[in-house]
Amino acid sequence: MAYEVMNYDQGHWLLAKMGKKVLRPGGRILTEDLIENLNISNTDDVVEFAPGIGHTAKLTLKRNPNTYTAVEVNRTAAKNLKRKFKKKDIRIVNSSAAKSGLTADSADKVYGEAMLTMQSDKRKSEIVKEAYRLLKKGGLYGIHELGLHPNDLGEESKRSIQLGLIKAIKVNARPMTTNEWIALLEKEGFEVVEVMSKPMLLLDPKRILEDEGLFRTIKIAFNMMTHPKERKRIEEMQAIFHHHREKLRGVAIIARKK
Repeated sequence: MAYEVMNYDQGHWLLAKMGKKVLRPGGRILTEDLIENLNISNTDDVVEFAPGIGHTAKLTLKRNPNTYTAVEVNRTAAKNLKRKFKKKDIRIVNSSAAKSGLTADSADKVYGEAMLTMQSDKRKSEIVKEAYRLLKKGGLYGIHELGLHPNDLGEESKRSIQLGLIKAIKVNARPMTTNEWIALLEKEGFEVVEVMSKPMLLLDPKRILEDEGLFRTIKIAFNMMTHPKERKRIEEMQAIFHHHREKLRGVAIIARKK
C-alpha cells in the first residue's frame, strides 16, 4: 500500500505549515467536549484515526489511557508522531483508517476528527465499519466532522458548498447534515448517545484567538505575512467559509457499539 506524504496544497496541511494547531471544524471547545464525553479513563485502550499533528492526542494522553494507538495514513505525519510520543504504551501505525490492521474487539474507545468529511460515501462507511470492528461491545466511537445546516438543506446547496470547499481546500470534501452523520453511524450498527455542535469558524479571527491563544495567533499572523502565496490561499479558504457560514457547522457525535 502506498502511504501519503505531506501535501501542503491541501488546506489542513497548509494551515499546519503556518503554525495552526487546532484544525477541527468545531474548534478547540468541541474537540474538548468530544474527549470529555468519551470519558477516557486509565483502563481504556484508545484508538485515534488520523491524528495529524497530534493536538487531540495530547488531550487524550493527559487522561492516562491504558494504551493509545494512532492510525495515521500520512507517512510524514506518522513519523512526526513517533518522534513526539515515545512512551511504551503508545503505538503509531502508518496505515489507513479503513484497514488499520489492528485486532478486532480490542478497543474501548475509538475516535477521529475532520477525516470522514474528506472521504467518499463508500470510504466513510468503510471507516465506520472499521471502528465498529475494533471496538469491544459497549465501546464508544466519537467523530468530529464538518456538518451542513439545516437538516433539510437542498441537494443544489449541498453541491454548491462541496464545489466551493474542493476549490478552497484542494480536498474532495463531502460534508453531511447532522441527520446524515447520525444515519451513517446507525447504518453500521452503532447507537448514537450524544450529539454536539458548534459554528464552523475555523479561520474567524476570534475563533483563532480562542483556539490558539495570543502567542500562537501572532505567530500564525507573522507566518502569513511572510508567506504571500500561502496567505492568498488561506484568504481564499476564509472567503469560502464566510460565504457558506450559515450552512456550515462543526458536529461531534458519540455512538456506542451495541
